[in-house]
Amino acid sequence: MKNQWNERYGQDEYYYGTEPNSFLVEQSTRFNKGAKILCLAEGEGRNAVYLAKSGYDVTAVDSSQVGLDKLLKLAKKNGAAVKAICCDLNDFNFEDRRWDAVISIWCHLPSELRSKIHGKIVTSLKPDGLFLLEAYTPDQLKFKTGGPQNPDLMPTLAQLESELSKLKVIFKKEINRRVSEGLG
Repeated sequence: MKNQWNERYGQDEYYYGTEPNSFLVEQSTRFNKGAKILCLAEGEGRNAVYLAKSGYDVTAVDSSQVGLDKLLKLAKKNGAAVKAICCDLNDFNFEDRRWDAVISIWCHLPSELRSKIHGKIVTSLKPDGLFLLEAYTPDQLKFKTGGPQNPDLMPTLAQLESELSKLKVIFKKEINRRVSEGLG
């Protein structure tokens, strides 16, 4: 899987563009000033750079060093400081009560691993910490317009509610929306 992402990020263009995800931008006002934020599967860094430019203390983790190299290049170009960690999420040390927020934008994992990672996220959040997630649901497959082609990588809202039952939900919604983010 890592080779797939290295290949995808190996081109000069940014696969998902350099503009942040619109859902993240809409929700970023929920984070406290200076919050310590962890971005999962951050790839080339558009979301992490946006958050760092907005004054947050950002750490990005991804299994693709090629993507993270582009993240650091984008951060430098934007005068933003982002800590980049090349690591498979299965091996990443989330640490207990470390993060004010954890961001998961299009981080599609096999259901067994996703459940494990979500458990780690719950314990890694500080009291009143926030977990922000955007993902395709299996319904996306009928549109044939993007996202993973394996329904096991696409959680339903009910699955997420079960996996994250220890968190207090402040916003949840299953919607259809048009997404246009770079080549991807």
